[in-house]
Amino acid sequence: MDLSRQIATHLESLRAAGIDFIPRGDPMVIPSAPLRVAANPAPKAPIDNAESRRTALAVLAKEIAPCNRCPELFATRTQTVFGVGPIDPEICFVGEAPGADEDRKGEPFIGRAGQLLDKIIAGALKMKRSDVYICNTIKCRPPANRVPSPTERSNCRDYFEEQIALVRPKFIVCLGATAAQNVLGSTLSIGRLRGLVHRYEEIPVVCTYHPSAILREEPDTVLRAACWEDMKLLLGLMGRPVS
Repeated sequence: MDLSRQIATHLESLRAAGIDFIPRGDPMVIPSAPLRVAANPAPKAPIDNAESRRTALAVLAKEIAPCNRCPELFATRTQTVFGVGPIDPEICFVGEAPGADEDRKGEPFIGRAGQLLDKIIAGALKMKRSDVYICNTIKCRPPANRVPSPTERSNCRDYFEEQIALVRPKFIVCLGATAAQNVLGSTLSIGRLRGLVHRYEEIPVVCTYHPSAILREEPDTVLRAACWEDMKLLLGLMGRPVS
């Protein structure tokens, strides 16, 4: 077919489609062959690798930073406290909510309770703080460190779920009753929850006392001994020897 016939045929097709005016100067391209779509397009880069999840975690932290879902927490906090640690860790330690030190510096478990947690990680587990992921179920400090309300727990729940889904720990350790109840959806006391292996989204969960509770009981060592038993349970799940 010569060029004039191609143009005529093309114009007829435009008229059939209801187009009877083409602005002057617009280019009209007539393909020499039908446009083909590849039957097997090249696959996209994976979106589920560690680097993409690390980036998504940073995006989530920025999303949470201006959160005002809980008016009282928004009005009284210094900043949100997201979490620290590597992607794909063996263990994720989950606490209740930030305290005063954490609220001031923006990092979880850095006060006296955090120092005891570091000792537990090093002494019982023979690991470093940088080997584990640490976060709280609630990202803002409640005034006077009060227990977060059910509404506050609910408001922060999707943030926590997304965070854990991106971090992907092999094991979770809940520190204290509030964290354990929040993660597991339970109303049982920490005394009833510890000593057992629970599950969160197929991740094994061990519950133990919050480091703050252990610090408050000194010089009595009942809770410290119980915490050590819980760490031995964790080590057994991990297939590691107890020293």
